[in-house]
Amino acid sequence: MKKVLTIAGSDSCGGAGIQADIKTMSALGVYAMSIITAVTAQNTMGVFDVLEVDKKMIEAQIKCIFEDIEVDAVKIGMVSNNEIIKTIKDMLIKYKAKNIVVDPVMVSKSGYFLLREEAVEELKSLISIADVVTPNIPEAEVLSGLKINNAEDMKEAAKIIAKTGAKHVLVKGGHRCNDADDILYSGESFFTLKGDRINTKNTHGTGCTLSSAIASHIAKGYSIEKSVDLSKQYINEAIKNSFSIGKGVGPVGHFIDLYKRGGVDFE
Repeated sequence: MKKVLTIAGSDSCGGAGIQADIKTMSALGVYAMSIITAVTAQNTMGVFDVLEVDKKMIEAQIKCIFEDIEVDAVKIGMVSNNEIIKTIKDMLIKYKAKNIVVDPVMVSKSGYFLLREEAVEELKSLISIADVVTPNIPEAEVLSGLKINNAEDMKEAAKIIAKTGAKHVLVKGGHRCNDADDILYSGESFFTLKGDRINTKNTHGTGCTLSSAIASHIAKGYSIEKSVDLSKQYINEAIKNSFSIGKGVGPVGHFIDLYKRGGVDFE
């Protein structure tokens, strides 16, 4: 079994962050391991508080994993400050980590800032060692300095972000008003991944889920282009089969096949 490591924050309601990553990786048939960068107090209504994990503990967690277990891919999510970001980058370089997917988490759907403003430049440094970086449109605007209004803007932003050193840039189109197409840039070519806008409010953890799926597929030996394509299909089905568990934005259906076999009632 391939082994995939997620480095991210914990979501107390289980729809995003570490919890979504582990669910996604398990659903896709890889062994999930986790390094927690922050503990969040959140539910379907939003994020209410964040406690960052000390950099020494993050360093210790990474050391324990890499000195005992072969890691086939790494997904990085919420990394909130300069110290945490630098520690992660230095440790991944030290242990020659491979197949790195960075989801540049900046702001929660409820508007809570999960990345400190002064840490944006350090985040770009982390992105420099990524095999794939997966910004949504607001994140791509911050990383590129461009205002994105259409597909051509997405491509220009991808080219600018690629200059950080990332091998592939996936600009996600879900925040656009007319479609949910994503654009993957390989440094040479563009690939458009068509998506249908799904009429549901339950999209909690979509970015975490997609990036974890990409890392899982890469670990299993698929090319990056194929991994992104398969992951796009997975997240589309997960969104179509999302469900409500609270008063706000519910989670996507990570284990939808298992839920269906178990006769789960989503109403």
